[in-house]
Amino acid sequence: MTRVSSYPDPARPSRSDRTRPSTSRSAARRGRGMRGVLLPDSVPGRRSRSEQFDAAVLDAFAPIERRWHDRLLKLDIAVDDVPKIRAVDPSSVTWPPEVVAEGPVPLSRLIPAGVDSRGATVRARIVVFRRPLERRARSMHDLTDLVHDVLVEQVATYLGVTPDVVDPDAMD
Repeated sequence: MTRVSSYPDPARPSRSDRTRPSTSRSAARRGRGMRGVLLPDSVPGRRSRSEQFDAAVLDAFAPIERRWHDRLLKLDIAVDDVPKIRAVDPSSVTWPPEVVAEGPVPLSRLIPAGVDSRGATVRARIVVFRRPLERRARSMHDLTDLVHDVLVEQVATYLGVTPDVVDPDAMD
């Protein structure tokens, strides 16, 4: 026997109280889903932090590359998120000359040309570490300046000259 009553049963929730979790499919079907991209590709805010850092490295390296283009043809620039190297002497934090560091934290490393473990030739490469540099910069302008200074030191080490020869304006 079914019970028909005009009064709602307090033990049973009404239909309006029962809610289903909204899925992306149901939300999109009802016009509440994403309608398009939030920011277009041309807007700088669309780029990720790593893409912004890559652009800062290219901006910082451009004046060095223009000036020393002929001597830097066999040099590559790479970006790594975090350093995977350790100090020669952890107690006194001594770094080899091909590492630019601030105290115990390396900021970049120059890997000389040579032969890798598989016997293939490897070009010389400057590896810039993104996270330590980002932590030390207060703004994007500071980051570009800091990356430029690090690259000047690394290029000077690669060329065997002092940093003020590579970029006289940077060492003011």
